[in-house]
Amino acid sequence: MATITNRYLDNVPGKFYVDDQCIDCDLCRETAPNNFTRNEDGGYSYVFKQPASPEEETLCREAMEGCPVEAIGDDGTQAGRATADAEVAPAEQSPPRPA
Repeated sequence: MATITNRYLDNVPGKFYVDDQCIDCDLCRETAPNNFTRNEDGGYSYVFKQPASPEEETLCREAMEGCPVEAIGDDGTQAGRATADAEVAPAEQSPPRPA
């Protein structure tokens, strides 16, 4: 399962992203070529354009469901980057400081 805190910085802000589990298999780029591309130097895929239509959304979801290592996530925000609190699991957050 993709983890938003491990997403590649190349991903444009928004709902879909690729994290560091990507094995560069090309499935997402073949499934949704208008949304995924390859980082040639790093050898991984990333989202270069968020879906702009229901058809693109469907293809991105297909790519996510077909990803063999589950490196594609859809828990980013629609308008941009998720908040820092949402990116850290409750168990990883620091306990409150005593007053």
